[in-house]
Amino acid sequence: MRQLSDSDIAEMIGMDFKPDDDSTRHNVRSELHLSTRIPKPQNIPLHTSLDLHMHTIEQSWNEIMELATSGVRDATIITGASGILKIKFQDWVRDSLLTPYIKSCTPLNNGSFAVTFAKLKTE
Repeated sequence: MRQLSDSDIAEMIGMDFKPDDDSTRHNVRSELHLSTRIPKPQNIPLHTSLDLHMHTIEQSWNEIMELATSGVRDATIITGASGILKIKFQDWVRDSLLTPYIKSCTPLNNGSFAVTFAKLKTE
């Protein structure tokens, strides 16, 4: 977990914060309930698979966008060899809201793609 600096605390409480000693710093941190304000790191896998068989176009779009924004770096996306999802997925990769999230997309076989997602920018 990332430790907050004194300037982080000052920003949170909206005024200057100059702790006199470690006990004052500890008391202020305790009063601010910092353990509940700092999100715990999530265990995001580096690689995952997404099988879109039996999904509608809308369901597929939602799952791919969720995957693209989840922090996963690489994925195998299975669209199936025939059908609209294979065509739609390739269109989405080339020209849609999904495009900025895709670093690379390579066909693995007639119905699967190896996708590398761009690293998400943290604020």
